[in-house]
Amino acid sequence: MEDAIQIQNLNFQYAENSGVVFKDFNLNIATGERFGLLGPNGAGKTTLMNLMTGVLQSKSGSIKLLGKNIEEDKEVKKLFGFVPQHHSFYQELSPAENLEFFGAWAGLNRKEIKERTKELLAMLGLSNVADKPVSKFSGGMKNRVNLAIGVIHRPKILFLDEPTTGVDVQTRHAIVDYLKELNKNGTTLIYTSHHLAEAESLCTKVALIDEGKIIAQNDLHTLLREHKQEGLEGLFLNLTGRSYRDS
Repeated sequence: MEDAIQIQNLNFQYAENSGVVFKDFNLNIATGERFGLLGPNGAGKTTLMNLMTGVLQSKSGSIKLLGKNIEEDKEVKKLFGFVPQHHSFYQELSPAENLEFFGAWAGLNRKEIKERTKELLAMLGLSNVADKPVSKFSGGMKNRVNLAIGVIHRPKILFLDEPTTGVDVQTRHAIVDYLKELNKNGTTLIYTSHHLAEAESLCTKVALIDEGKIIAQNDLHTLLREHKQEGLEGLFLNLTGRSYRDS
């Protein structure tokens, strides 16, 4: 089976020569994984996700999604969904209107959009606010709208950058449960978050990255055993240190 993600000899640096640098970076993610990209602030998680989704372009090397090059194959964008860290929708529109717009943008016809919108709003607990402006919503509700937009076209790969930031415990659990169900139905998840307990619950495999390099990669149980840690937080601190990293 084709890998969901294949990154070979990736090189990238921001134009102003600041921030994270990727040099001859390689990563393969198998189809069907719930894969966590974890690391401290500035490690390169969001940059790498933006490279994998085509938001940023690499200097050299290749990134393939299910065998299609992200920078060369126009069809590749139909294969994935992206739930960015910051809300990416029209605040003045309702959830239903946002889904109609982004569904059409993804190539769905009117019938598909209508059916999918009804299904997603019900699944994510938004049916009762389907026609209200998103600007009036709480942070958790906005996160659920963001997620619905990312999956409206039933992507084979779903990228999630901090999908539960700023939400309450109930919403976090509901989102994680929904993501597990998506994965069970065949969607590969590529996920990044600072919520380590959540990552431990969701991810089948993780890669810890720091300064644009992978410092550990495997299924979580193997990593914990190898580094003699009881949980992901201990593993994270053991590999990345305890110094302040939020400057």
